[in-house]
Amino acid sequence: MQDTIVAGAYLCDDETVRVVCTEGPDRIRELIAIGASFDRGGDGNLHLAREGGHSHHRIVHAADMTGREIERALLEAVVSDPNISVFEHHFAIDLLTTLDGPHAVCHGVDTLNVETQEVVRFISKVTLLASGGAGHIYPSTTNPLVATGDGMAMAHRAQAVISNMEFVQFHPTALADEGLPIKPKKTRENSFLITEAVRGDGGILYNLGMERFMPLYDERAELAPRDVVARSIDDQLKKRNEKYVLLDISHKPTEKILSHFPNIAAECLKYGLDITSQPIPVVPAAHYMCGGVRAGLQGETNVRGLYVAGEVACTGLHGANRLASNSLLEALVFARRAVQPSIDHKKSTSIDLSASNWWTRTVVPKSLGCNVMHNILRRTKEVRKELQSIMWRYVGIVRSTTSLQTAEWRIDELEAEWETYLFEHGWEQTFVGLEACEMRNLFCCAKLVVSSALARHESRGLHYMVDFPHVEENKRLPTIILPSLVNCTWSSRQLHKLPVC
Repeated sequence: MQDTIVAGAYLCDDETVRVVCTEGPDRIRELIAIGASFDRGGDGNLHLAREGGHSHHRIVHAADMTGREIERALLEAVVSDPNISVFEHHFAIDLLTTLDGPHAVCHGVDTLNVETQEVVRFISKVTLLASGGAGHIYPSTTNPLVATGDGMAMAHRAQAVISNMEFVQFHPTALADEGLPIKPKKTRENSFLITEAVRGDGGILYNLGMERFMPLYDERAELAPRDVVARSIDDQLKKRNEKYVLLDISHKPTEKILSHFPNIAAECLKYGLDITSQPIPVVPAAHYMCGGVRAGLQGETNVRGLYVAGEVACTGLHGANRLASNSLLEALVFARRAVQPSIDHKKSTSIDLSASNWWTRTVVPKSLGCNVMHNILRRTKEVRKELQSIMWRYVGIVRSTTSLQTAEWRIDELEAEWETYLFEHGWEQTFVGLEACEMRNLFCCAKLVVSSALARHESRGLHYMVDFPHVEENKRLPTIILPSLVNCTWSSRQLHKLPVC
């Protein structure tokens, strides 16, 4: 609890922290029972690693691919359960909501089957978002290609409360491709993560002059929390006008390196780098959104029938900076806690079989023709890169009021220009396409990050402001973005609703 609260710069919700720390071990035991396989020591007990910000060795892991192992075990369990239907290649477009007095109610979701290009409507009493983060609002991210903030944007459009979006965690050490002996032939869709555990195991950071720099910034050196390490690397890169720094673990025994980091060793070797004898080129990359859809202790939101778990949620666990490995733990604990209230809600509500016809149908624009669609896709791809560039330049690791205001007007201008381009080329309000829908979600999340950052006049955790460099005790409150009833852009309103303005 103490390590989580300190890393979170005292902005964490104490009750949430207690719940996750108390219930975490049982969730790990459940995973093992389901079939997840974690590393064990010579004594047969679970091997516990230590990562940045942790005062003890306590991280249960599967070599350097813990997330992958958890996902493998859970997916296997899901696929083998006859009571669960999985609809693959379905992209969620918008939540289907109504108003009951002042309260929004969720009745399901519209999706796009990206293989058949058909819109499929799901009516449901209970919907749980587990859609991950929004790393692709930045040009370099460790997130998978699908992390375009879809859940956060859909929930915001559905009148859900959003919280703490200014706290974007940049992982300090993603593999810097330009520092590899053999350069990758094509640009990666997402950055390759060099796990925190490399520093936990004794990895040392050097600039290109082979000067160790972390002790200059923090007495915890390489074991300082991620925000400190990312800012220190950012400072070194700017001062020295360099593109990456070096993370060296080669002083450790070869067999230990290869057994602890087989995935990293294999990836680096592909490009001519042997991590047992050479330092790894690394650079910060967008990694995790500490903010998201505001959730209670049962994963519930202010929208009835809508629950959240994982990175899409803001439960208050992470405060202003997530402690290493708390993401997987939070996802497990809150997914489990949402079960009973979901059952209760399901039992206490009835479903109207005509509900499917309450909302306008969104459609795939098959009438536009190949040339027009090609141009729209090309422009959307360019706009996506432009948005990412604005976010990295003005809303990155170090910010200022001026840089954030610049980002705000440039994003508004870019969004208006993109939407004008769409509609001038025959696009309509109810049209949907994967790239266009992801783009509107990226715009929505980028704007949420910028407006949250502008609202916080202090530097706390991951949010570092040049013109407000100190922590202000009277500002130790979460940032709240309430639902907006003025939805003037295509990106900011549900597609099955008519424009307000």
